[in-house]
Amino acid sequence: MSRILSALALLCLSIASIGPAGAETKQPEILVFAAASLTNVLEEIGTAYEKTAHVRTRMSFDASSNLAHQIEAGAPADVFFSADTQWMDYLESRHLIQAATRRNVVGNQLVLIAPAGNQVKLQIAPHFPLAAALGPGRLAVADPDSVPAGRYARSALSALGVWDEVVDRLARAENVRAALRYVARGEAPLGIVYSSDALVERGVRVVDTFPAGTHEPIVYPVALTASAKGEAAGFLAYLLSPQARKVFVEYGFSAL
Repeated sequence: MSRILSALALLCLSIASIGPAGAETKQPEILVFAAASLTNVLEEIGTAYEKTAHVRTRMSFDASSNLAHQIEAGAPADVFFSADTQWMDYLESRHLIQAATRRNVVGNQLVLIAPAGNQVKLQIAPHFPLAAALGPGRLAVADPDSVPAGRYARSALSALGVWDEVVDRLARAENVRAALRYVARGEAPLGIVYSSDALVERGVRVVDTFPAGTHEPIVYPVALTASAKGEAAGFLAYLLSPQARKVFVEYGFSAL
C-alpha cells in the first residue's frame, strides 16, 4: 500500500510540473552580455538576484566590442553591460538597445601590473621608462583598436609620451581578462588592466595606477536590448540597487 501511495505522490508531482500544453514549465531565463572585466562581480550578483526572483540569469562575457557586434548580428541578448560608453553608443545609434533604460552603473581605474613574483618598480609619469622595464618581453594589453581597456591604455600611454616606444611590443589580447592571464602566467612581464581585474587575480600585483587625467573616465553603462524579454527589467533594476552597488565596490569598482 505504501508503494502505491508513493507512486501516486510522484505522479501528482509530475503532473504539477506539466503546463497546459503538456510541456514542462521552465524557469524564465535572461541572457546578459557583459564586458569581460565584470565576470566575477556579475556572477556573484547574478547568483544573489536568482535568490530574490524566479528568473535564471545566464551570462556571456567578452570584450564589449565583440558583444556589441554579436548583438548587431542578431544574438538574443536581453541586457548589454559595456566597459565603455562608445560601444553602448554604437548600439544605440542602430536602435539595438532601449535608450530609455540606459544607465551608467560603475567606474574603474587603469593599472600597470606585473607577475606577483616580479619586483619591478615603476612610477607612472611622463616619459617613464616603460620600454626599458619590458626587457625582451612584451606589454600585455587588450586590443587597442577595438577593446575598451586597450583604448584606455593607448590613450594613457600616448598622453604620457611612451606609446610610440611600445606600440610594436604589444601582446594584443582579445579582451582584458586575456591580457591579465598573460601576465599571471608570466608570458608577459607587464600588462595594463583594470584595478578590479588585478584585485581578483593572485598571480599579479599592481605596479602603479595611471593618473585619471591620462585617459577618458572609465564608465560602465548598462541597458536593455531592443529585443529584451520582460523579465530583464527586474535584473536591470537590481544592478542599480544598493545591494548590487555594495558588491561592485567590494570587487574594486567605483560607485557613480
